[in-house]
Amino acid sequence: MISTNETQPRFSLGQVVATPGALEALTLSGQSPEEFLKRHLNGDWGDVCEDDRQANEDALLHSERLLSSYHTSRGTKLWIITEADQTATTLLLPEEY
Repeated sequence: MISTNETQPRFSLGQVVATPGALEALTLSGQSPEEFLKRHLNGDWGDVCEDDRQANEDALLHSERLLSSYHTSRGTKLWIITEADQTATTLLLPEEY
């Protein structure tokens, strides 16, 4: 599990996996998955609309899927999805969904 210094994690990531596209985007940007996973884990949902932000907050209460959206330093959109049962979290590009 990713450790955080800022706050206590709001949920469990489970097994973390990444698609080839997400790994390539992270490599090209020189950024690590942990940078984005930490934000996701702490409830910083990134570049989502207010409705999606509220859906994530509701999902925490009702054990539903969580979705965050971020941009790498090179502008590539990166999604992070944690499954409803919190057994797995996937880093992926939207077109890989």
